[in-house]
Amino acid sequence: MEDWQQRLFYLYKTEFKTQMKSYKLVHQLLNLVEEFERDSNGRELCLSDFSGFLINQLEHSDNSLGSSDIRFGEMEEETQELAYQIDNAIGRLFVYMSRYAKSYIKKTLEGTPLQSPEDFTALAILLTHQSLTKGELISRNIQEKTSGTEVIRRLLAAGLVKQWDDPTDKRSRRISITLSGKELLHRVFDDMNYVGKMVTGNLDYSEKLKLQYLLQKLETFHFQLHEEKAINTKEDIRSMALNSKY
Repeated sequence: MEDWQQRLFYLYKTEFKTQMKSYKLVHQLLNLVEEFERDSNGRELCLSDFSGFLINQLEHSDNSLGSSDIRFGEMEEETQELAYQIDNAIGRLFVYMSRYAKSYIKKTLEGTPLQSPEDFTALAILLTHQSLTKGELISRNIQEKTSGTEVIRRLLAAGLVKQWDDPTDKRSRRISITLSGKELLHRVFDDMNYVGKMVTGNLDYSEKLKLQYLLQKLETFHFQLHEEKAINTKEDIRSMALNSKY
């Protein structure tokens, strides 16, 4: 490390560490700047070149971004490093976002016959179809048979859907939304607009477009697996993850 870097690092460590939370980040950046200097062979450095160098370093790293999670404590640092690997970090953040979204939806549904986000999405799916079999609705709502059947039971009890025997398959029953269900959904849709705003939080429009594109790409990937019933055991997950080219 050059003298100026050592002085800056010492100053930051002694004067600002107690006031700011980016001590570790600055340390990492200084080490990267030092490595970038060595790779540049005396050439004048610029921010755009360093940005490219940084992206290249991340792409060829051990997939750990050295991130942080305000929920984590100071114990088990090696285990935390595993949690910060890129795929694990994204998975963890998806879980957090799912819980935030479900919390907002449940609060929005208070005072209605809809008791869960799954009740709402099932009814919304039916709104766009003349009718579906129970199995089709449960599959499109991405639920297990037991929990999906419970959702349908609640919607029937509230008079929001109706069911009848499938004329082409006596083993199956069809289900459709009622007028009461449609009227309720259209009232709820107004409030759900605010939920959407809450979920996207502090993203600007450009960031929302990028996120929508990436989430749709993932949705297409996972929906195909769901429709094909390709993931049934822990071993299925392990096998697919190990054989992934990404």
